Order: sequence, then C-alpha cells, then structure tokens
Amino acid sequence: MKTDYTAELKYHYRPKKGWINDPNGLVYFKGYYHIFYQHAPDHEIPWKQPMHWGHARTKDFLEWEELPVALTPGDEYDGGGCWSGTAIVKDGRLYLFYAAITAVSTVAVAVSDDGVHFEKYSGNPVIDHYPADGGPDFRDPAVCCINGRYYCVVASGNPTKKTGVLLLYKSDDLFDWDYVGVMNEWEGCRYTECPSLVESVGGKCLLAASVCPLEEEHYFSVMQGSFCDGGFRIEAVSEIDKGPDQYAGQLFRDHLGRSIMMTWIPGWKYAGYAERNIGCMSVPREISVRHGRLTAYPLREVRHLIKDSDPAVKRTENGFVIERSGREPVVYNGEISELAIIRDGFILEVFVNGGETVFSALL
Repeated sequence: MKTDYTAELKYHYRPKKGWINDPNGLVYFKGYYHIFYQHAPDHEIPWKQPMHWGHARTKDFLEWEELPVALTPGDEYDGGGCWSGTAIVKDGRLYLFYAAITAVSTVAVAVSDDGVHFEKYSGNPVIDHYPADGGPDFRDPAVCCINGRYYCVVASGNPTKKTGVLLLYKSDDLFDWDYVGVMNEWEGCRYTECPSLVESVGGKCLLAASVCPLEEEHYFSVMQGSFCDGGFRIEAVSEIDKGPDQYAGQLFRDHLGRSIMMTWIPGWKYAGYAERNIGCMSVPREISVRHGRLTAYPLREVRHLIKDSDPAVKRTENGFVIERSGREPVVYNGEISELAIIRDGFILEVFVNGGETVFSALL
C-alpha cells in the first residue's frame, strides 16, 4: 500500500507549509512550551532561500499553535541564514541564540518580552569568530545557566587534528562572552552539530551532540556527567535513538524539572522526497537514568497515545522488524520486556524496554 504523505499528522508538529528541519530554542516561557525550528517558509525543499526560524507553541504537546516566523535573515551578519541554536529565559525575557551565517559563521542573539515578537541585538554578533581550537564549521550555539553562570557550547571541528569539538564560552550577561576552551573532543571526525547542555538531577548535567565521523554515518550522542572546570566528565552515554529517520535532537529542562528531548523526523535523505515536505518534530521524550543507563520515554502528556502493537511492527523470536514502504526494514535483535509504540500517520516511534532504545521511522 502506498504511503499517503499528504495526510495531516495529529501529534507530530509540522508547519502548514514550507521546509522544516532541526528543532531550535526549545523552552518553557510564559505558560507555553515553545519550539523553534529551521525553516524555509516559501519552499518545500531546503536551500531555495536562507534558513529562517519557524515558531510554534503548545501547552500540552498535543495541540499546536503555529506563530509568525521568529527570525528572518537579511542583516549584514546573517544574510546567509539564521541557523540552529537554543533559547534561554533571563529576567522575564526570552533570548534566542543562533548561528548567523555569511562568509563566516558567528553567534547572534535576539530578544523578546512576549515570546512572539523578537528583536535582534544591536551589538550582534556576540561571538564574531571561531577560536584556533575550532574551524569554519562553527555553529549551533547552546546556551544554559549552571550555578549562576551562563555558558555557551558551540559545535565545531578542528580540520588540522581531524577532530569534532565542542567549544565552551562563559558570560555574566548573555552579551559579552569569553572563550574557555575545548569542552569535549571526538577523534576521526569532521565536526559536531546541534549540541545541548542542561542541568539534570543530583548535581549532574546532560550533554548531547550530533557527531560526524570522517567516513561513517553521523550519530547522536546523549551523555550524563559532571560539568566542572570547563570540561564535561562523562559517566553515562547512549545513542538512544537508533532509528534511521531522525536527526538533530535538542534537550531542554522545563519548569517542572524534567529533561526533555525532541528530534527532527525523518531527516535529510527525504529532502524533495514528496511534493510537500514530510518533515516533522518527534513527540517529546523525557530523559532519565535507570540502573546507570540513559533512557528516553514519551513525556507524561503524550503517554495515552502509546500502544503495545502496530501493523508495521512484526515481533520475531529475537526482537522485532519495522516494515516500511519502499525502504529497508528496521531490525531489532534483543530481549524485549516492554514495547511502547506511538503511531501518527506515516510516522512511527518505538520505545524498547522503557526507552533504553528508540527507533524513529518513516513508514
């Protein structure tokens, strides 16, 4: 049976029209959960126009309100696009940090009092060049507050050492930033992308990043550990979402103290795949640690959508297979104590054993 990609999705957010990719600026502000995202408002495929920041908000992750575009490129420092970044609330104001692209990549900020209308800072860019530890791939600022100090993690790569790096900056006011140094490094990589750094429970922090090896497929790494002295000591790590059709997850901590992750489905391979862009956001997943293992499980607000079976998921003696239309099946081999499935039109999310492994797939 041919999959209907024009069908509306009920629970996975996507705009009424236009291209959507990486989730950006996930934040709780003035009674709403806000989600920003990479967006081409006038085209269903990317790169027909510079990237904007689309914007939507929700109270329950079920009903979504699409809002006006939050960031539009066109200034001297971001004419090539307002690329991925994060959001933070300070003194009742909402700050958006993004990668501002021209011939070089810098970091810029925009501010809002109502969470709908944003004004770019007159002193942009706030970080105007990559340090010697990084390289031209310098992007996706992740801003957070830990122990009263503001930090910004910027994804990059060191082309000389052939390493992917996360570069750390610090600030007292969100506008003046001092470079600290390399926070984390991966050998044999081109660069990293889409980092997140958030406080977690028990004095720990969560760090996430997409890592792009030189010759292998990228992978999305979620880490728990201790953040101190400008470095991050990893104590638990997992790729968590092993689905073939997801990318660019982002973490944030809400007003209830929950560590929440959302990711982009289905990924770059589907650019131009259908007449209308079929990209969307995943359901929100709560990140926890159980018995020393990181897990991602649907947030309480969407758990009533969970089923324990689906026609596309075939149980086997050793696990299960996700059957997809015109694409290779997804095969899982391993012990199963629990299978939680959320199906929404042509999107399937499967959570294995309480979220120890997740598979996001386009059917």
